[in-house]
Amino acid sequence: MKKVLITGADSYVGVSFENYVKEHYCGELCIETIDMRDAGWRKVDFSSYDIVYHVAGIAHADVGNVSEETRKHYYLINTDLAIETAKKAKIEGVKQFVFMSSAIIYGASAPYGKRKYITQDTEPQPSNFYGDSKWKADKGVRELASDDFVVAVIRTPMIYGRNSKGNYPVLSKMAKRLPVFPDVVNERSMIYIENFCEFISQIMINGMGGIYWPQNAQYTRTSEMVKIIAEATKHRIHVSRKWNWVVGLVRLIPGKPRELVDKAFGNMVYDKNMSQYSFNYQVISFKDSIISTEG
Repeated sequence: MKKVLITGADSYVGVSFENYVKEHYCGELCIETIDMRDAGWRKVDFSSYDIVYHVAGIAHADVGNVSEETRKHYYLINTDLAIETAKKAKIEGVKQFVFMSSAIIYGASAPYGKRKYITQDTEPQPSNFYGDSKWKADKGVRELASDDFVVAVIRTPMIYGRNSKGNYPVLSKMAKRLPVFPDVVNERSMIYIENFCEFISQIMINGMGGIYWPQNAQYTRTSEMVKIIAEATKHRIHVSRKWNWVVGLVRLIPGKPRELVDKAFGNMVYDKNMSQYSFNYQVISFKDSIISTEG
């Protein structure tokens, strides 16, 4: 059995992963967690662990309206802390380091009406300090990899599931309240939390290193997700292209309205070929994942 130390307490991904392992892989992985909010973690002996899974970090904020102090704090936590943790793991004999990177290192999603298609050859180009702080950590931990220290960097797209944070809860509220919704054609790479936890489990069990881009088997279309959410919650909503003109009109308004349109109907996808591996991790279909999230 491999011992796994999750560095970062109470995170959505970390807690979900621990629960998933208890249900599916309790005979292969043993999970412990430490809090990184104070300096006490530096006194913890990592040598008894086979794997360190680093999930500690600060999620994106309103990147256009923050102080210089806040920016520095992002680099302190998302970059410096990640690299320091990886160095400690390597020095103390940990065999594998798994790091939560993000699709944000490739910049923002393409706006409404445009498409952003990412391949293995796409060079990261962060568009703000949050993305840059994750990109610097992504590079920094990989530089520590060696024959005795395997580093796996997971560049995740948006993760969703029951009790998740971010854009999904906002969209879910809209789907359960609005009578109508535009049927805009857009695509996003996303991954359901259980699919993601299965992916991480396999990476650890197989001791794999490198860069990874997991995602659901199919791209997500916002209007399709809204329909499934409404259906799962027994809310009647009419999704139609006849409302698409409203989206185009609202996007003409600069500032927050345009940002909201791009966030809801923007495009950003990973090439599906780079998300296929020697194991199956896409264990829950898109429709079933929404039903489970809303159930």
